[in-house]
Amino acid sequence: MSIQGELAPHVFLRSLFDRAVAVADPMRALAAHLPARPPGRVVVIGAGKASARMAEAVEAVWGPCEGLVITRYGYARPCEGIEIVEAAHPVPDEAGEAATKRMLELLKGLGEGDFVLALISGGASSLLVQGSEEVTLADKQAVHTALLTSGAPIGQMNIVRKHMSAVKGGKLAAAAYPAEMLSLMISDVPGDDPAQIGSGPTVGDGTAPADARALLARWNIKVPESIRLKLMQSNTVIAPDDAGVSRVENRVIAAPSQSLAAAAELARAKGFDVKVLGDALEGEARVFAHEQAELALRLKSERQLGDPPLLLLSGGELTVTRTGTGVGGPNAEYCLALAMEFDGADGIYALACDTDGVDGSAEVAGAYIAPDSLSRALALGSDPVAALANNDAHRFFEVLGNQVITGPTLTNVNDFRAILIL
Repeated sequence: MSIQGELAPHVFLRSLFDRAVAVADPMRALAAHLPARPPGRVVVIGAGKASARMAEAVEAVWGPCEGLVITRYGYARPCEGIEIVEAAHPVPDEAGEAATKRMLELLKGLGEGDFVLALISGGASSLLVQGSEEVTLADKQAVHTALLTSGAPIGQMNIVRKHMSAVKGGKLAAAAYPAEMLSLMISDVPGDDPAQIGSGPTVGDGTAPADARALLARWNIKVPESIRLKLMQSNTVIAPDDAGVSRVENRVIAAPSQSLAAAAELARAKGFDVKVLGDALEGEARVFAHEQAELALRLKSERQLGDPPLLLLSGGELTVTRTGTGVGGPNAEYCLALAMEFDGADGIYALACDTDGVDGSAEVAGAYIAPDSLSRALALGSDPVAALANNDAHRFFEVLGNQVITGPTLTNVNDFRAILIL
């Protein structure tokens, strides 16, 4: 089946996703927010899946710069002056720890006349990691892993990360004080709160250690004794009115709303009726799939002869509470649950992908479904019910041939979901 004689539905949905990613490319988005290069010493730092691409965009305007940026393995970009270090995500490793230590050393001794450009994007929460004698890297790895499998929303995970960190929650900015700092951010969090992007390393924070303790209890996460003791302290983040963050400007330069708007514009130009359901939607992937399937089926039942195709777009960040042993991120699990809810309903297609190209911890952006997805899977010997129960959506879609694999996209504005009703 083609759409108005042009594209197969899955090709059209992929084109919308590609458009959403392209709009968030730092090479396109960053230059408009970059001031003239300040006089005096300029240091560029950063962390996140998009940070190396952001550094490349900076040098395209400013020329070679002094600095250090930490990105995910496979996401490095060529820079003339800024050093790019690759480290692990979503669970931190020794490379990230060593690079963070060097970054903090680079900031030592800066004065009021110096300027720091910080480049922050999603993934910084794991890539910026500073261990100590009291809280080791192994302790932090254990908590990161537990958080990722708990089903906790990203905002709540980041509150915990801030309070057990020596560099998040405004502490990276405080390390550069009294130098002036401009922090350019690409948002991957619902609501685009700068304090949540990458766990807010350049943003003062108003939460307390008690908030982190309460969230750990809520999600039944047991922590090493070293972190329990750290969370009993009173000064685990930098307060918003602290002098250490008084010379920082935090600016979001790309966000999920912009990417959804670009995809919607492309679809409307082709004659589609488009409904944007929201860019900051959160929830358990399979529960959210049930809710969106109900909406899509109702809207399909209300369609009249001659109505244009309908596209439902949404963004945000879904979660998965892992109880199985399979490989599957929230976008793939959403697609699998959605296909089961639709149960072969004619004329409904969908795609869900993470704009960074990584769904959960797999090197897969996400997946797409069609009316025949379940019947094809069963014919291939793949059981959707068992796959969902085992959190094994990626393997399910691999067998089906319906994975979306992009490789590193060099940006990150969270999940992109599209349901097409013909």
